[in-house]
Amino acid sequence: MPLVVVLAALVLLRNSAFKNKKGDSTHSDRLSPEDLAKAVQQLYVDEPDGSRSLLVPFRGRVSKVKIQPTPATTFAADAAHFPQVHPSHKPNVDKVFLRQLSAILRIAFPSLTSKEALIVVLHSFFLILRTVLSVGVAKLDGRIVRDLVSGNGPGFLRGLGWWFAFAIPSTYTNSMLRHLQSKLALRLRTRLTRYTHDLYLSSSPSLRYYRITQPGGLEGVDQYMTSDIAAFCDSLSALYGNVMKPTLDLFIFTAQLSRTLGFRGTVLLFANYYLTVKILRAVTPAFGRLAAVEAMLEGEYRTGMNRIGRESEEVAFYNGGARERSILWMAYSRLVRHIDSIYKLRIAYEWTEDFVIKYLWSAAGYCLISIPVLITRTRTVGVQVPPTSDALDNAVADRTENYISSRRLLLSLADAGGRLMYAYKDVLELAGYTTRLYTLLSTLHSLPTSIPFSSSPDTVALKDVDIVVPSLSSDSDDEHYTNGYGKTRFDTILVRDLSFELKVGRGEHLMITGTNGVGKTAIARVIAGLWAGSGPDAEVTRPPLGSGDVFVIPQRAYMVAGTLLDQVIYPHSFSQFLQSGKSEADLLEILKAAHLAYLPEREGGWATRKEWRDILSGGEKQRMGLARVFYHRPKFALLDECTSAVSSDVEGAMYEHAKSLGITLITISLRPTLAKYHTHLLTLYGDGDNSWTCTRVGTAEERMELDREIVDLETKLASVGEWEARVKELDKLLSTPTVVQ
Repeated sequence: MPLVVVLAALVLLRNSAFKNKKGDSTHSDRLSPEDLAKAVQQLYVDEPDGSRSLLVPFRGRVSKVKIQPTPATTFAADAAHFPQVHPSHKPNVDKVFLRQLSAILRIAFPSLTSKEALIVVLHSFFLILRTVLSVGVAKLDGRIVRDLVSGNGPGFLRGLGWWFAFAIPSTYTNSMLRHLQSKLALRLRTRLTRYTHDLYLSSSPSLRYYRITQPGGLEGVDQYMTSDIAAFCDSLSALYGNVMKPTLDLFIFTAQLSRTLGFRGTVLLFANYYLTVKILRAVTPAFGRLAAVEAMLEGEYRTGMNRIGRESEEVAFYNGGARERSILWMAYSRLVRHIDSIYKLRIAYEWTEDFVIKYLWSAAGYCLISIPVLITRTRTVGVQVPPTSDALDNAVADRTENYISSRRLLLSLADAGGRLMYAYKDVLELAGYTTRLYTLLSTLHSLPTSIPFSSSPDTVALKDVDIVVPSLSSDSDDEHYTNGYGKTRFDTILVRDLSFELKVGRGEHLMITGTNGVGKTAIARVIAGLWAGSGPDAEVTRPPLGSGDVFVIPQRAYMVAGTLLDQVIYPHSFSQFLQSGKSEADLLEILKAAHLAYLPEREGGWATRKEWRDILSGGEKQRMGLARVFYHRPKFALLDECTSAVSSDVEGAMYEHAKSLGITLITISLRPTLAKYHTHLLTLYGDGDNSWTCTRVGTAEERMELDREIVDLETKLASVGEWEARVKELDKLLSTPTVVQ
């Protein structure tokens, strides 16, 4: 009866532990379809304390799930615990592994009062309870057999009653252990996923999601943040039970057996433990390294599949299906060969493991059980008195009871030892997953968190700035200076000593032009704050990062997952749209200016959800980019070839509308027709000196620049005849048959 009361109390404790705290999830009355659609559109609500409440529709109601973002101070404090490990380090059970695991556990278990810690406490309680029940069942098993051998019917029936009484808490305990293990894995995954999402998807100026793809970052981040986190949490939660339960069994069962086996039996028992550990350690492969390599190969294969899905149209234009198939098959073949090699390594290991655990331990168990019967049993000295029949029966019954109980405990002990030996393999695999996850977190923490620049709300200016491709070259002596990414090589300069200045209110607009590959987009990255301005006397001036005063539209238009309304207001959310005071009528006027007013009617309204990347044409996606400029109305709009698929008349109308909104334009384009919408023309030459010129549009200087370009082109055209003659000579030489001597 007391046991039933304890179990009932645990059920109540479990329910209170796993339910969300009051205020975390609230349910309102049933909502109308319009209100539900609005909740789906809104997605979350900003709370006064800085947290967000996710709106989750379910069965006509909306649940609010409170999400507390990880503060920047936490990231700053955690960075000291995630120093980068040398690339040559291989996953193994050593001090490095323990340090890495400790750093990750700081995130997974933020405090002793967290839900994760409470789950571990409950899990530990049920593990201890199962061990205690196992000892009780072993003793009860011996008592039932004793009563059966001695012919004690009432005792036998009483033992069966206790047997079924033990069955209830035993089965419940086993179910709870599986449930708590799964719950712990899910909680750990949620905790680590939220942390890595907050760290990875950091806003300006950190932008880790961008900088991790630069030199010195990581490839296949999606594999790290999805499969690797899940594998780590599953492995860690399973390992806790697989280590703690056998360890408890070893101590408790050994203590129980030592009473029966005596000193000799206990010494032999520990000798058996030592011999088993030595044998299995000698034949255990490097499962940690194998698991890390397998995760890496899985990431390569997954990245290849994602690439084809992302670039399916481009692959189809080139008819590159066969080529992509061969690339994918190569990645898959590497993965399969590695997994097959793991299976082959496991043959010898599992053969030895089964032999030691099943047969060696069983033989040792028989020998140990025989000790109290054949060696340490009490012998009578002196006059031998013939035993009575009842005494003989009791002696046989007692001996049978001791044998059955010891046998049951030894079988459980062998099972515990086997699971503990198996757990060593799990520890090695956990070391591999830990290395992968630690690599992700340490790389994210080590990325630069800011790009140096001078803040000015109304100015974009570059002074003596070298536009340099970020690259790490710590092993080179040919270093020039340091930027936000580390040591930068001298030979990566695209544009040297670039200087210009634009101020709001002057009606100034800059057009950047030049041949392909000369660094036009690189200038845009420096202005946007993605790259650092380099040079001994370099100075970059721009509005504060994250203020929205500099809005960049790239050539390749990005369509966010969501509704048609979300495409116009991106990167704003629906909540920010409501706070701005704008209406759908205002958005329609914006689409009219972008020549997209037909979209709401054609696509079924503002709340329509589609795969807009595939629905909209190339020109429509680029015009949607300009619609975002009209919606946000930044002080500076940096347009990087964002109208290359738009006709000249529509392009001109949108440029005029942007200028009428008071937006200062910085355009990167090769179209000469766009020069008339700007006041300054920055031309990059891409020559050996990385030179450039900045002229005012419509001046004699600009006309001289154009005349010089015309003369240069005419000079090249005059040499066409010589090139054609040379081509004919080369064709003639190549077509001459080879004389075989």
